[in-house]
Amino acid sequence: MKQDPTFVIIDVRRPDEYAGGHIPGAINIDSTHLSEHLESLDPDGTYLLCCQRGGRSAGAREVMEKAGFREVYDVKGGMSAWQAAGLPVTGV
Repeated sequence: MKQDPTFVIIDVRRPDEYAGGHIPGAINIDSTHLSEHLESLDPDGTYLLCCQRGGRSAGAREVMEKAGFREVYDVKGGMSAWQAAGLPVTGV
């Protein structure tokens, strides 16, 4: 994140999960609707995906990579790991 401050954080959880706390600056695109939003995203951008434990974000990363996105990363362990590491959370 420090290497590329222009990256986009996408929280792929449901809106109610996102509202319960998310990474500051993250936008919410539910993983079940991700493919509907791909055209509005820059395939040359850098993306960090997050869900609760890492499963949905890993699946979303694969979808984005298959669609031609090159710089897509996911938070290993999701929000659970993020919070356990004491990293900032907003909307709590």
